[in-house]
Amino acid sequence: MSQIKRHYPIGAEVIGKDQTHFRVWAPKAREVDVVVEDCAGSEPVVYPLTPEPDGYFSGAVNVGAGSRYRFRVNGGETFYPDPVSRFQPEGPHGPSCVIDPRQFRWAETNWPGVKLKGQIIYEMHIGTFTKDGTWRAAAEQLSELARIGITVIEMMPVAEFPGKFGWGYDGVDLFAPSHLYGTPDDLKAFVDRSHSLGLAVILDVVYNHFGPDGNYLGIFSDDYLVREKENEWGNAINFDGPNSGPIREFFSTNGRYWIEEFHFDGFRFDATHAIRDQSTEYIIGAVGREAREAAGSRSILLIAENDLQEAKMARPLSDGGDDLDGMWNDDFHHSAVVALTGRNEAYFGDYLGAPQEFISAAKYGFLYQGQAQSWRKVLRGTPTFGLAPEAFVCFIENHDQIANTGPGQRLRFQTSPGRYRAMTALLLLGPWTPLLFQGQEFGASSPFQFFADLGDASVRDAIRKGRAEWLAPFLSLSKEDALKSLPAPDDPEVFVRCKLDLSERDKNRELYDLHIDLLKLRREDSCGARAREFRSQIFFGGKRRSSVGSKLW
Repeated sequence: MSQIKRHYPIGAEVIGKDQTHFRVWAPKAREVDVVVEDCAGSEPVVYPLTPEPDGYFSGAVNVGAGSRYRFRVNGGETFYPDPVSRFQPEGPHGPSCVIDPRQFRWAETNWPGVKLKGQIIYEMHIGTFTKDGTWRAAAEQLSELARIGITVIEMMPVAEFPGKFGWGYDGVDLFAPSHLYGTPDDLKAFVDRSHSLGLAVILDVVYNHFGPDGNYLGIFSDDYLVREKENEWGNAINFDGPNSGPIREFFSTNGRYWIEEFHFDGFRFDATHAIRDQSTEYIIGAVGREAREAAGSRSILLIAENDLQEAKMARPLSDGGDDLDGMWNDDFHHSAVVALTGRNEAYFGDYLGAPQEFISAAKYGFLYQGQAQSWRKVLRGTPTFGLAPEAFVCFIENHDQIANTGPGQRLRFQTSPGRYRAMTALLLLGPWTPLLFQGQEFGASSPFQFFADLGDASVRDAIRKGRAEWLAPFLSLSKEDALKSLPAPDDPEVFVRCKLDLSERDKNRELYDLHIDLLKLRREDSCGARAREFRSQIFFGGKRRSSVGSKLW
């Protein structure tokens, strides 16, 4: 490695006035150049990088923050963005931009972080949370979220992805906050404002695949992906095969980066069951360890989505676990949907929605701890004995589950008002960690459908067919009929329909007040007699009038 003092082992780092050091892993290349494209109409300036052992190339160039650049490999005529770009002002196919993180001035410097117990998580998609769909617009709403009792924002993925809109789970530049939502400093200002209001912010990160469009990693190395191993989204990432060391470094650096430079309060790790890794230290545990080290004395939250319900992820290292704080609990959601709607198609067929399921969820977290599941035709889950109740993140809505209805219909429109209020009370007063999806707190009428602006026709068609195949059982349709009935994900109108109408806070005041009162009850009386009485009514039956302003059932 170069003798230049760097903070991270890869990427472009400003090291002095109008001087930036570049370092990239490109074992596939014989030579790599930095091509600076600053001046409109002028010829790009080429700076060769020096090869290092193990496939790295590095060098200092006389350019500063704001400079736009790409890499040239083996003297070719095509230039490529930096795999570790901190900003892509024109999207994933455009030039990368040099960022100096020291230019942002943090106002909230004594933020201690958060522990999982006692938190209320709020899942947010920046592009649809407000009409403008930017970090600046979202930041203007943070004081209201803090006022009603939200304590943690869970931001859906923001790593740069192609197109004008999308969920964010097909990111290709994992260090670059999406230009669609603003600048890196806008994201930092969002986090800074959150902390000033007592709100933590965790980031949903996708470490199980790269998006199919705009991913140029293969130009630099063939080792990032394991092409003979696939998950449902494409080729698996090489975390344990030949030459996997620099790939693991890439992801552990990514974890440190979001914590250090953006002051995030942790991560929600997407679909960890789709990650293939037989290493001594599981990559998610490794990223989590690096993230905690980066946070120092500040407490952060590490939460996994894991369809296999492998409880070891939330166990400490001393017990053979991965040392995460919590896990999403799909079992609770599925029981709730069956109880509210009577649905029994697809994976809902493995649940009864009976009171005992909710009692078991309160006692043990996951319902499936090694039993056979007919939907997957596999044994699902592992024992959860010893895990604290708050380790299980429970919800009745999230981005996936709303979209899995096909039309993206909110759950309150699929059941009676009384049942919905009762389930809301159960969710918000149970011993687990509750999660609300944006707009749920005021009964948003806007749907949340799958949307993705992918320009490549083959990718677009493959995604549409894949969504139809997945949703067909939920809709009780054939794959062909599902394909005809589902809206096109790349239709801009689909994206616009999913934007929240924040005026519904007033229009749906009764439901909004119910959420506010329940959150207050949880926060102020979680150990008191009223909360115990309320929970006993929910878990063990009985009819009563709510002390928080409306009849529950």
